[in-house]
Amino acid sequence: MVISERYDIVDTKKGLLERQIFTDEQIYQEELEKIFGRAWLFIGHESQIPNPNDFFLTYMGEDPVILTRDAKGEVHAFLNMCRHRGNRIVRADDGNAKNFMCSYHGWTYSNEGKLVSVPGLQEAYYGELDVDNLGLVPVAHLESYAGLVFATWAEDAPTLEEYLGDMRWYMDVRYNHRDNGTEWIGPVKWLMPCNWKAPCENAIGDNHHGLITHASSAIVQAQFKGGQSRTYLSHRERFLQPGRQVSAGNGHGLLVTILDEDREGQMSSNLRDWDKTRDSRAVYEQERQAEMERRLGTLRARRVQPGNSNIFPNLFLGGALAIPRGPRMTEVWTWVQVDKDAPEEIKRAAIQQMPQASASHLTSIHAQDDMNNWAQVTDSGAYTAVRHLPQDLSMGIGHDTKIDKFPGVRHSQSFCAETNHRSYYTRWEEFMNAGSWADIPIDPITAKFEGTATLKG
Repeated sequence: MVISERYDIVDTKKGLLERQIFTDEQIYQEELEKIFGRAWLFIGHESQIPNPNDFFLTYMGEDPVILTRDAKGEVHAFLNMCRHRGNRIVRADDGNAKNFMCSYHGWTYSNEGKLVSVPGLQEAYYGELDVDNLGLVPVAHLESYAGLVFATWAEDAPTLEEYLGDMRWYMDVRYNHRDNGTEWIGPVKWLMPCNWKAPCENAIGDNHHGLITHASSAIVQAQFKGGQSRTYLSHRERFLQPGRQVSAGNGHGLLVTILDEDREGQMSSNLRDWDKTRDSRAVYEQERQAEMERRLGTLRARRVQPGNSNIFPNLFLGGALAIPRGPRMTEVWTWVQVDKDAPEEIKRAAIQQMPQASASHLTSIHAQDDMNNWAQVTDSGAYTAVRHLPQDLSMGIGHDTKIDKFPGVRHSQSFCAETNHRSYYTRWEEFMNAGSWADIPIDPITAKFEGTATLKG
């Protein structure tokens, strides 16, 4: 166990952040234990294991995990490690199997985690091997939210509902708006030379980088669509617009558009201008509106449009996963998310759009812009000349407000702020300084959940 002095890396009054947390190896090892060893982590979607005996290989931090659905339909998650010598027993990314055999010495496990076969059990072990207590190592707790599967290694962790807290009020709009749920297609995987926190803190509410970082991308996209790009003046004007950054508690946060009552029900922004199915998608969204209002209530169904987000610690951009691969390397997994009941042409269009439309897809020009920034932000943590100089996260400090009807703290004076960055690193600090979950505060659920949608979907 790595032991450190108490962390004091974020100054919430001045908005300052110590930069060595992006490159220090000891800090990284403590993150694996204290954050990824305790937090509720997203490990996959139920649509990836739809059938009995399906499995999907995933990760919790750097720990490889097998997500399985057994023959009875029950979902399990186990460490992908043979109890004999520690070899990984599953090598395929996904598939269908009742049993998993270790390729080293042949120990075989059922998809319920039981050790069911050991070569030489009688001849070599004389029948004395404690087979019943040598099954796969299960996660401490496993729960689903609207098809999203989360797990934790911590026995003393709060429930998933408590962990998500008020963030679920906004998540419901994206994930919990249909009776038959969503379908996740993918993932696409690649490596980025940056610390895992860089994309997460960006997605949680860094709205102002888009006005600068993605300006050239916007010009290219405008030309592709045959339209006009925004001018720099219009970008400046956006800084003066009312805010849309919400800190939802427990380190979670997002950008969210709250439509005025005279615009409620307006077509969501994810219907891209260059999408050939735009008209049919508009019709589809209108047809599903009544179901959304029944499940979520009128306010969320008609006025709330979630954008970029991060579920602490590493589920970012509403459907991408930042898997740590060292202090200066991150593996990103990205899925295409569609309504399970959506017409096939709309699903195909969503898949085709992904490389251009998603800021978290490797081939997206937005993602290429971002990766360059995140790599350099990470590298600055190792610059000897400025190790004593913190990052500045002071934008909007002292101007956050609580907005009636909408849970969480909202920065309402400007379109851009760093409210969520400060809350994200405050949460990081709470995890890193805690001896157990007893030392980690949980924000109470204050949201009023109208409609029939439940945590289970």
